[in-house]
Amino acid sequence: MCVCVCVCVCVCVCVCVCVCVTAAVAVPREDGRIIGGQECEPHSRPYMASLNYGYHFCGGVLINKQWVLSVAHCWYNPYAMQIMLGEHNVRVFEGTEQLMKTDTIIWHPDYDYQTLDYDIMLIKLFHPVEVTEAVAPIPLAKGCPMGGLSCSVSGWGNSAMGGEVNLPIHLQCLDVPILDDKQCENAYPGMISPRMMCAGHMEGGKSPCNGDSGSPLVCAGELQGLVSWGQGCALPNYPVVFVKLCEYQRWIQDVLAANA
Repeated sequence: MCVCVCVCVCVCVCVCVCVCVTAAVAVPREDGRIIGGQECEPHSRPYMASLNYGYHFCGGVLINKQWVLSVAHCWYNPYAMQIMLGEHNVRVFEGTEQLMKTDTIIWHPDYDYQTLDYDIMLIKLFHPVEVTEAVAPIPLAKGCPMGGLSCSVSGWGNSAMGGEVNLPIHLQCLDVPILDDKQCENAYPGMISPRMMCAGHMEGGKSPCNGDSGSPLVCAGELQGLVSWGQGCALPNYPVVFVKLCEYQRWIQDVLAANA
C-alpha cells in the first residue's frame, strides 16, 4: 500500500511524501509502537530518549552527554521539539527525568525520504545531560552484527494488534534476533540497501510498530540499530527494518567532531 504523509513546517511550507512501505513515522500517541513486548526493568535503559512536543512521538538514543541519535524521518521543528531522558512511566513525574532543549539537528546529507535510505539524524542538546543511574549514554557497536544474534528493542506505545489500541504507560522491551541478509532481502525484494538490516520474529506477533521510529536496537550492551520501517506491524514474514549503524560510524564521528 502507498501512503502519503503531508508535513507542514512553521506556517507556510507543506511537503507531501508518498512511500510504499509502512515507515515507523512520527505520529500521535494513538498509533502503534511495540507489539508483544513486556515492561522493561525501570531505568534499565538509561540511554533511552523520547522525542517530544507535548507527547512522545519518536524514540532516540543518547550516545554521549550532548548528542542523541534518531532517524531522519522523525525530524521536527528544533525550536518546538524537546528530548526527555530518564523516563520510565510517561504519566508520572518520577524525579529521574531530564527534559532537554534541542540545539542542532543534522540529517545525513544523502537521506532519501522515498526509500528511507540513510534514515539517520543526530540531535545536539542545548547543554550536556547530568549522567545518573537513569540517564547515561550507550556505546556504539564496533562492528556489524551477525545473523542470529539476540538483541533488544525498547519503546513506549501500543501493544495491541488488529487496529486496536492499548497504550502502556511504562517503557516496553522486546527481544528480537538479527536476521541474515538473505532473509531480509527475501522479505523486501529490491528495497534493502547496505545501510539497512532486519531483525524480528518471522512468525509474527511481536514487533516495534508505527511511532517507535528511532528506538534503539541493542546487542550485547552496544547500539547496533534504530527502528526505521516495515510492512505493517507484527505480520508474519515481514520483519522490522533497522538503520544499520555500523555503516555510519565514520559519519557520526565526523559530525560530532565538526560540532564539538
